[in-house]
Order: sequence, then structure tokens, then C-alpha cells
Amino acid sequence: MFPHTLPQLPYAHNALEPYFDTKTMEIHHGKHHRAYVDNLNKALESAGPRIQKLTVDELLVSIKDVPENIRQGVINHGGGHANHSFFWTLLTPDAPGEPTGDLADRLKNTFGGLDKFKEEFAKAAMGRFGSGWAWLAKDRAGELSIISTANQDSPLMQGLAPVLGLDVWEHAYYLNYQSRRADYIAAFWKIINWPKVAKNL
Repeated sequence: MFPHTLPQLPYAHNALEPYFDTKTMEIHHGKHHRAYVDNLNKALESAGPRIQKLTVDELLVSIKDVPENIRQGVINHGGGHANHSFFWTLLTPDAPGEPTGDLADRLKNTFGGLDKFKEEFAKAAMGRFGSGWAWLAKDRAGELSIISTANQDSPLMQGLAPVLGLDVWEHAYYLNYQSRRADYIAAFWKIINWPKVAKNL
């Protein structure tokens, strides 16, 4: 709800070393994410209480109801805020390595197993030209799919619920990995909070 605020990270900036470096995390969270929050609040200043009372996820789900003169700003900055708030919860320095239980079963049934899922997810992340995200998402029937979105567009705008997401904007990895997006994606698998992903499912 307005005004939106920057969430705290659930771990220290250096906790994800060596996979996600400290400096990138400081800039990514403290500068980039903060800018999305600040600019979303600016976009919503004149929106009125009906729009201002919505959470950022509700704004994106009902994006067609957002006044046209601020809609793109809400997509850009609200999407950036929602996507990053979700992303931080998917990472942990105490990653269990592999999913278990229902999540593991669903990945096997839908994609042919964890390795095949990782292969298809990485393909979506590598195939996103320019800036954007790769997602594991579920539809209203609970069916899983892998998609990618441009810029800060959210699966919520397509009627999908995000389950797992990876930021493939260059600001997410360039300090540590330069243009080696594939290495960044490989590092991502080392720090996924699979219990949180299972809860999202």
C-alpha cells in the first residue's frame, strides 16, 4: 500500500558470496530496488485512494484498471518493486541443493526432472534478449510453465503466479560476471531457497 517501502534483505549483503558478490547485492538492493520503490511512489502520488490502497501485486494483477497516464510507470517501477521483492526471498546462503517432495514431483512430471527443468529454465534466461526475467510460473489451474518477460514486466500481468524467478538484467550480474550470463545462471542454482519455492507452488 502507498507509500511503498523497500523491504529488508533476509540475509546480509555478503551472505551469498561467492555466487552473488557483496558489491552487486549492495547496489542491486540499495540502489536499483530503492529507485523502483521511489519512482512507483511518485507515479502513484496523483492516483487517488482507490489505486493507492492496493498492494504492488494487486496493482499488477489489475494493471488495466490503473489510469492510463500512470500505467506504464506502474508497470516499470511497480514491476521492478514486485519482481525484486519476490527475488530476494528465493535466495539463501543455506541452500538445500535440490527440491524435494511435491515440488520435485511436479518438476519431474512437467519437465522430466530437475536437470531438464534447469536446462529449460536456463534456455529461457539466456534467450531473453536485453533486459528481463526468466520465470517458473503457474496458471489458475495450477499448471506449471517456464516463461520470460521483458524489462520489469511481471507474470502477474498475464494472470500467472510466479513460483521461481531470475533477474537477467545486466545490473544483476555484470560486476562479477561481466557478459557471462551463463555463469551467473549456473551460480543461481547454488543459492536457491527451494523450501520457499515449494511454498510458492
